[in-house]
Amino acid sequence: MTTKVLLLSGSKDQQGKGAEIMAAVAKGVAKAGGTSESIFLTALNLERCRQCDSDGWGICRREHWCIIKDDFPALVDKINAADVVVLVSPVYLRDLAESMRCFMERLTRVRFVSQLSKERPIPAPPAVGICYSGGSGMGMADACASIGRLMEIAHFDIVDMIPLRRQNLPLKLPMLETIGGWLATKPNSGPPLIPDKSKPDAK
Repeated sequence: MTTKVLLLSGSKDQQGKGAEIMAAVAKGVAKAGGTSESIFLTALNLERCRQCDSDGWGICRREHWCIIKDDFPALVDKINAADVVVLVSPVYLRDLAESMRCFMERLTRVRFVSQLSKERPIPAPPAVGICYSGGSGMGMADACASIGRLMEIAHFDIVDMIPLRRQNLPLKLPMLETIGGWLATKPNSGPPLIPDKSKPDAK
């Protein structure tokens, strides 16, 4: 079966470095026989979380969907249908782009609660976070830590986290193409390094 890779960018510039990064990954996916779709979050109608109820939660906690009528539900459907997800964000003020943070904060609310329910299990697709910094090239590690935390809460299987900077991006594009080919194999994070001793076959 052909692997479907969904690439989401928080960049405003659809011809800039974020586009270069997604194109390199998509090229590798295609060479390996997979398919990909690239979406810029800034081109969509995505509101911030309203924290609907007085306790700051809402129907997302009870029924695992968002009440806001914008492009968010369709994007969640695309994530659920994808075999692999790649999140690409520029670094602003040592953190994620606002569009990426807004989207991911809403995504954690509809996916985190549902993963706790045995009645409504959800898949944990393999995912990669990529944060790239312009200007001084600093802040990559902080942004990666930020998106990694949100990806974990949103129930992704994080298989890689990639910090990039404008000063070495041309050197890293071939690496990103190779990673795209690897993603077409639907990798996973593998078994835990520390065995679960509660299981009979644990060493």
